[in-house]
Amino acid sequence: MDALFPWLDAPSDRLAVRVGDAALTQRQLAAACAAHVAALRARGLATGDRVAVWTQPALATAVALVAQAAAGYVSVPLDAKLGDHELAHVLGDAAPRACVAADVDAVAGRAGALATLAVTAPTADAPPLVPVAVRGAPALVLYTSGTTGAPKGAVITDRNVAANLDMLARAWAWTGDDVVVHALPLYHVHGLVLGLFGSLRRGGALRWVPRFTPDGLADALRDHPRAVVFAVPTMYHRLCDAADAAPAIADALRGARLLVSGSAPLAAREHARVERLTGHRVIERYGLTETLINCSARHDGDRRAGHVGPRLDGVELRLVDDARRPLAAGAGGDAEAIGEVAVRGPNVFAGYLNRDDATRAVLDADGWFYTGDLATLAPDGQVRIVGRRSTDILKCGGFKVGAGEVEAALLEHPAVAEAAVIGAPDPDLGERIVAFVVARAPVDAAALADHVAAHLSPHKRPRELRFVDALPRNAMGKVQKTALRALTG
Repeated sequence: MDALFPWLDAPSDRLAVRVGDAALTQRQLAAACAAHVAALRARGLATGDRVAVWTQPALATAVALVAQAAAGYVSVPLDAKLGDHELAHVLGDAAPRACVAADVDAVAGRAGALATLAVTAPTADAPPLVPVAVRGAPALVLYTSGTTGAPKGAVITDRNVAANLDMLARAWAWTGDDVVVHALPLYHVHGLVLGLFGSLRRGGALRWVPRFTPDGLADALRDHPRAVVFAVPTMYHRLCDAADAAPAIADALRGARLLVSGSAPLAAREHARVERLTGHRVIERYGLTETLINCSARHDGDRRAGHVGPRLDGVELRLVDDARRPLAAGAGGDAEAIGEVAVRGPNVFAGYLNRDDATRAVLDADGWFYTGDLATLAPDGQVRIVGRRSTDILKCGGFKVGAGEVEAALLEHPAVAEAAVIGAPDPDLGERIVAFVVARAPVDAAALADHVAAHLSPHKRPRELRFVDALPRNAMGKVQKTALRALTG
């Protein structure tokens, strides 16, 4: 049987997960998972049911997510910082049968009438967990921002997860001897699927540092020599700043086996800084919520700044024109030809929950997913991402933010008549969120930023607000964001 976490059949006493000072061996994690699943079943929840998980910074959060994946439940991860509007949308759209939390008191009342259960501590009388086989059934619903409107729930199957993690294992020589260290949240692909599920599928361990600081990450690396580090470009930028001032941080990074970056492009300048400080060339990889990881530099291959490596073994990738016709790029073609990235493979999601129309817009009858990302393809297969077909998806600090949802939040403020949001280059965040506002009454910029943070997640707050008399529009009344970008210099 191909279970998602094969070691659950015969757990050992080796480390499985550590969060701060709390840790579980494989044997202890198996017992904790069994207790959690038994508690769900006692509440009448069955395999295949959707269960929301508040991704609080606690070991019990990891237990709930692993247990539910192993037993065939469908997890809907919830950011504990979700604004009320976003939370109401996710819970209404996903319709989970229950929520679970490591700290129930911290989220009391936030899910309305939906029951919020505590993650159950291990008990001696819990029946052993019998893992389900990987069968192509839904395992996760991950909400991802769109260019307009509310986030859509991407349905990720257990086969998507297993196949993609096995592809990455080949690319990175990832084995059960590896400990992954990361400081990423557990409500999106990077921290959850790669960091938590990936570590445990391999039979290795995860050291999760829920709150990122350069010192905290360096301390974790000292505890786990030869670790594999997962981080986003913003983190590498801050690690380099800290390492310049504190050689001990550079020494800790130097001891890692691999430094892996994703969720946004890593600037060539940061590649060079990391190599100068640590001796490592960063491995970049490229993916989306809907496809998991499509491309990556190899552990023994070319780690080329500005590129995200070749496609993973098992993923088909091609560039297409505006009519979705394949371009003759790469070998035998024009290496500088720019086209939209289309991918096909067992990593591609099952579709958007309750949104067949949105699924059909990106996934064709032959299984090709159209990413909206523009790229070039070198003759040796190296992919270079150059932008997005839609300019309304912003990459801020490793998070994907839809300009439309920030605009919608601003427009709910009584002092705002019109609003337009763009991304501006930022050396730390990759892109910072810039909002142009036409006000109908006097209002403070900080108050508007706080208003957005209260309605959405804090990382979606505009970092810069500009008040204008009118927004530039074309003859059809559409806001001309190119003109706004010119104002940011």
